[in-house]
Amino acid sequence: MVFSSLIFLYAFLPLSLIVYFLCKDIRAKNISLLVFSLIFYAWGEPVYVLLLMFMSLCSWFCALRVEYAESDRTAKFWVAISVVTDILLIGFFKYAGMFFSLFGAVPDFVSRVALPIGISFYTFQLMTYVIDVYREDAEARDSYLDVLLYAALFHQCIAGPIVRFKTISRELYVKRNTKDLLPGIIRFSVGLAKKTLLANPCGSLADSILATNGPLAGMTVLSAWLGALAYTLQIYLDFSAYSDMAIGMGKMIGLHYMENFNYPYISGSVTEFWRRWHISLSTFFRDYVYIPLGGNRCSTPRMLLNMFVVWALTGLWHGASWNFVAWGLYYFVFLAMEKLFLEKALDRTGIISHIYLILIVMFGWILFYYTDIR
Repeated sequence: MVFSSLIFLYAFLPLSLIVYFLCKDIRAKNISLLVFSLIFYAWGEPVYVLLLMFMSLCSWFCALRVEYAESDRTAKFWVAISVVTDILLIGFFKYAGMFFSLFGAVPDFVSRVALPIGISFYTFQLMTYVIDVYREDAEARDSYLDVLLYAALFHQCIAGPIVRFKTISRELYVKRNTKDLLPGIIRFSVGLAKKTLLANPCGSLADSILATNGPLAGMTVLSAWLGALAYTLQIYLDFSAYSDMAIGMGKMIGLHYMENFNYPYISGSVTEFWRRWHISLSTFFRDYVYIPLGGNRCSTPRMLLNMFVVWALTGLWHGASWNFVAWGLYYFVFLAMEKLFLEKALDRTGIISHIYLILIVMFGWILFYYTDIR
């Protein structure tokens, strides 16, 4: 089920809102929200709801052990248990095929494994929950259902934004209002229009050029540029539309998710682009990977290594294919150059910096589009 489908628009969403607003207190509202979120996850692949419930159970248990740990060493142990469990599970369900392909044929039992809906998003959310409890940025929840609700919220499971526990816990469990019901409906409608009226036609045009023409060498120069431009527009409109719809649905019931896109194509550098593109993902890697590795408060070679790790992981997070790793490392190269010497020069070039950024992004999206690395 996707947000732009008729069954979601005319049945699932209205019914979930009606039941939600008929509930009188926040506990009842949360139960209705949890039930509809689990139904959403179970719609296409019921068995994988059990995976979501199991991963939430592990995070709930580990966070409580962290909260009541008698020493920092014990707390770190339970954080490690939680993070390793999450990584192993997402590694199997999302990346096992890619791993086995390094050694030849992929086993049948691996090739038959379907990718659970939203696993990339709820895995990161559960990791931030346990880590934030360890950092004392949030308090562990005594109720398992509270953690399951946080992980299972259907609003943002398809394309984000990645919701951090510490930023939403008060609205989710303590106090919530519906003053933003109308702005939420408007934001959802804008996202829906962006998806159906703009993103889908751009996607059809991109696929008709890039997918049907086969090898790149078989295209004309004009068709190659047109296909790249269409896909550049489609991928922004698509992802930002889903974020708009998620943010809008959250506002309808008094939940406020972070903005995820801020007009990234007006940027004048790759560094600025990644401050504006998929903000919840880039800030996640900054706060939970880059800074703990040492960030830029270290020697230049170590800083570059930290950036390399972050961008290899960023590419890998987007999909289980080597083209995504290449796409992430492609951005690492430009970000490293800007960090070392290029960014100050770009500040003085005006319109040239915007042309530079658009060309880099368009070429990058071609790496992203073709999953066959050859």
